[in-house]
Amino acid sequence: MKRGGLILLLIIVMAGILGCDRGKGEEWIELQQLVLEPLVSKELLSEAGLKMVWQSEMPLKVGEELKQLYVIGDRVYGLSSFNYLAAMNRDTGKVAFSRSLGEQAFPVLGFSHFEDEIYSIVGNKLMEIDLGFGEDRGEKNFDFGVVCPAARNSNYFYIGGSDRRVHTYNARNKVQVFEAAAISDSPITYILADEEYVVFSTEVGDVLCITPDRPRQLWKQFKADGAIVGPMVSDRVRLIFASKDTNVYSIDLFSGELEWKYPAGAVLKQGPIVTARVVYQYVEERGLAAIDKITGVFKWQVADGAELLAESGGKAYVISREGKLIVMDNTEGERLYSVNLVGVSRYSANVNDSKMYIADARGRIACLRPVEE
Repeated sequence: MKRGGLILLLIIVMAGILGCDRGKGEEWIELQQLVLEPLVSKELLSEAGLKMVWQSEMPLKVGEELKQLYVIGDRVYGLSSFNYLAAMNRDTGKVAFSRSLGEQAFPVLGFSHFEDEIYSIVGNKLMEIDLGFGEDRGEKNFDFGVVCPAARNSNYFYIGGSDRRVHTYNARNKVQVFEAAAISDSPITYILADEEYVVFSTEVGDVLCITPDRPRQLWKQFKADGAIVGPMVSDRVRLIFASKDTNVYSIDLFSGELEWKYPAGAVLKQGPIVTARVVYQYVEERGLAAIDKITGVFKWQVADGAELLAESGGKAYVISREGKLIVMDNTEGERLYSVNLVGVSRYSANVNDSKMYIADARGRIACLRPVEE
């Protein structure tokens, strides 16, 4: 039987019995929840003050696992260990499309959204995928290794190469326009692009800002004492990023001047999650730290915290490395309560609203939200 055939057959049979119109989002989600084993029990959800909005399940093959979740725009994307991608509406859980991205061995360097497409680096190839039906929109193979996720604006793609250069390509015809590099000639670690600027970082701590259409610097290079780790985050006023020199930095986006520096106390290996008022930074051996976005002042730390799931009503919902949901008061810095979400091992931060997206290795994906809303 083909991938997902048995699950689909069961759902179709149930739909026929119940007379459910698959096109109606709420009824279809209720039907899925009748067929699928719940990822989290109603009792645990009630204890945590949450309700399930929807649950879905990726049709995975034997030996295949859900590798990672991404929340991008109005979609949740599940990527499997076999490079199988499923895109779901993040409000309803309805599947928009699913497809293979290529051979299992090819590394996938993140996903980003631009207008009506998503794009990613798969192996050494740039892939553009239509958001409507998941069809190929365009692609470009490179004759150099790609070392970080691609970035783009309306006119150009920016690709970090193993040759320590940022390669800029016309977004329409994929013709290379120019290259840029740091004076240090250090390897590229991350690229962030907008209509008015392109920022890229390096392994020796350089942060450079250039014009989008040529390698002309907009401000003097910022220098940290260790490699910048992705992602860097911009809120259109400031640029926030983490360095292996143990610090989280906030610099002025228009001048490159330092606003604040937070000493995390350990080498940082991943970038921060940034919301309207708080910067959340994971620190190995120390957990998840919350930092005031404007001042850089420490707010609180969860020793076993791994990542922010979402914020709601002055509360931060944090997932631990063991799958425990921890609720923090973002004003007082107090731990309010926690509940063990048994089996949850995959998740993705959502900085857009209060919905939380969790999953397990077998491909069960659920959307939760606070009952109080």
